[in-house]
Amino acid sequence: MKTYSISELTQEFNVSTRTIRYYEELGILNPQRSVSGQRVYVKKDRVRLRLIFRGKKFGFSLAEIKEMIGLFDIDPSGKMQLEKTMEYGKQKLKEIDERIEELLALRNEIQFLYDNFHKTIQQKVGKE
Repeated sequence: MKTYSISELTQEFNVSTRTIRYYEELGILNPQRSVSGQRVYVKKDRVRLRLIFRGKKFGFSLAEIKEMIGLFDIDPSGKMQLEKTMEYGKQKLKEIDERIEELLALRNEIQFLYDNFHKTIQQKVGKE
């Protein structure tokens, strides 16, 4: 069975050892220990790290990520995990759509002001 040291994982994922230890403190990762007490990570831990970083990229909280990942331990079929991921994903899509609407409204307001300022400048230049 392939194992990984914490330094191998920090290099692969470009994170600090503190980050990986933090995920352990949260209970998302549960590395084994060598005879000398060093952390030993297995493929499952590596996959979990990949899922953590993917989840963070999509804006999920660590609590949400922990819940989604943990569901696979309860239901190895993955069905519960997928259902929860879809539930959280639907909420993220709603948040993104709301943010897009806010940004479009802000863009329209700035464009309106820009156009008005441009007209004002043109009128002032025409009077000189």
